[in-house]
Amino acid sequence: MSPSATTVRVAAVQMVSKTEVAANLADAAALIARAARAGAKLVVLPEYFCIMGRSDRDKVAAREVDGNGPIQSFLAQEAAQHGIWLVGGTTPIDAGQADRVKNSVLVYDPQGRRATRYDKIHLFAFSRGEEAYDEARTISPGRELASFEFQPAGGPRIKVGLSICYDLRFPELYRALAPVDLILVPAAFTATTGRAHWETLLRARAIENLCYVLASAQGGRHENGRATFGHSMLIDPWGKVVAMQDEGPGVVVGDIDTQVIQQMRTDLPALSHRVLK
Repeated sequence: MSPSATTVRVAAVQMVSKTEVAANLADAAALIARAARAGAKLVVLPEYFCIMGRSDRDKVAAREVDGNGPIQSFLAQEAAQHGIWLVGGTTPIDAGQADRVKNSVLVYDPQGRRATRYDKIHLFAFSRGEEAYDEARTISPGRELASFEFQPAGGPRIKVGLSICYDLRFPELYRALAPVDLILVPAAFTATTGRAHWETLLRARAIENLCYVLASAQGGRHENGRATFGHSMLIDPWGKVVAMQDEGPGVVVGDIDTQVIQQMRTDLPALSHRVLK
């Protein structure tokens, strides 16, 4: 489907990533092709799409030098093959430390050229009973915000703000990005925290920033035993869930309409009413 003057079709890929990179790239390729066939001009992959290791150290072993490696080559080739903006969220990129990586969103344009990179700023930690996570053991945090703009032929120009998973709990990150038309949230929310907070946080970010939110999640039981929540979704600026998939691999497709954004910001000019900045 071709975009109109005010709309563009986007897609979130949901995966249940495995422990081997090659298998995950094959799964991702099939889902990217499905999204492209549905008319998506921008496709977002979930956090850790390329590897969900048996231990946190596995992603360190799979790390790539920035600008070179099979995962990055895959993303560039897929973007060019389908003529789409492809957001690989996330790839383990060398951090210059033997035991840590950057957890990086890499964005490629329809010619397969790298457009921008965002390194996850907020590192997840959670402990309850036998369930425990601490990303700081293997990830070096990013320090800088990132956004980009794209405009499909015949469609509107869209400004996109980048974030990753645990960033979702820090609204000041999104205020610093604002105003944007679309927030991306590739994620691997745990089943425990996802059930409690995932949709609430996503809808809040859409409402308070009067923009669309597209969240691409891991969703199911992984080979390493980890359970992720899934529920990839597209949310409009009023906080309405436009499209969603609960669990399992799949693609969530929907349209961003800049006319809707403008109308809602006219009806409720909250962004212009900000006092504390």
